[in-house]
Amino acid sequence: MIMVDPPAWPGHGRLWSHLASDESFEELHEFAVALGLPARGFDGDHYDLPAADYQRAVDAGAVEMSSRDLVARLIAAGLRRRKLR
Repeated sequence: MIMVDPPAWPGHGRLWSHLASDESFEELHEFAVALGLPARGFDGDHYDLPAADYQRAVDAGAVEMSSRDLVARLIAAGLRRRKLR
């Protein structure tokens, strides 16, 4: 399933969502390509999605959920990749 959280993350003068899959990175990349998202938007286990593209992602089939639920599903699927700090 493709998942998206609400646009609540500030950066570069706008708000962002996270677009992720609890199935596979292949599913996620295919969805992102279909939306026309740039590859540079991929951040390890999700795409950073500008708020302006949020509704397009939902209309294309992304399931809306909280950030907490999105991360929990990534962890349960074994697809969570933490950033190195």
